[in-house]
Amino acid sequence: MKRRVRVKTWVEENRASFQPPVCNKLMHQEQLKIMFVGGPNTRKDYHIEEGEEVFYQLEGDMVLRVLERGKHRDVVIRQGEIFLLPAGVPHSPQRFANTMGLVIERRRLETELDGLRYYVGDTVDVLFEKWFYCKDLGTQLAPIIQEFFRSEQYRTGKPNPDQLLKEPPFPLSTRSIMEPMSLKAWLDGHHRELQAGTSINLFGDTYETQVMLPSPSLREQWLCCDWRLHAPNQALFAFNFLSICSFPAARNS
Repeated sequence: MKRRVRVKTWVEENRASFQPPVCNKLMHQEQLKIMFVGGPNTRKDYHIEEGEEVFYQLEGDMVLRVLERGKHRDVVIRQGEIFLLPAGVPHSPQRFANTMGLVIERRRLETELDGLRYYVGDTVDVLFEKWFYCKDLGTQLAPIIQEFFRSEQYRTGKPNPDQLLKEPPFPLSTRSIMEPMSLKAWLDGHHRELQAGTSINLFGDTYETQVMLPSPSLREQWLCCDWRLHAPNQALFAFNFLSICSFPAARNS
């Protein structure tokens, strides 16, 4: 049964669950994984998965450290900005006190593995890694992080080649990473199209993920979560967990 979720109320009710090192709490877990992540966190690990991830910052800013085409760089996602991370990009979310972000991922296929990696300093040399089937990052990452802190690799800063895969289970991404964009500015720029009855794919057609912004005539049909970004009668959009965000692998599972 569909029900409307008031995000601010849900976050406040679950505030105690946003604890280090990951500060993650799942709201919904079916074809899509809808989670909120607070801060501050304590992470130097990099997460890798075969699916794409959608980030939206509700409160405060965050930094997403990524390994893009063999180089480390920081992607700053500011409050009110939305961002789509390509599949197969090692990334390390850095979150700060009094912040809150939304992250949407797809459910993994039974054949897929997620990776958690630590690198040697600022190099691309893998210090430690663990590959696992992901059901709930909020509960599964912490034990792996603790395992790393107990490891010889952590103590010495040197990798153990016998514990590293020669090749990851899937190729890492080679595509360029987009810059985060203001959702308010995007809505303002597409106001006429939306009012005219056009539903628009926020990120275009070059990604598997489809994040659809509904026209006013469809908004009442797409209930689950909504955010009012302006005045009460302006710029209401909704994420419908099964319809708006479309992940091909999740649909075929």
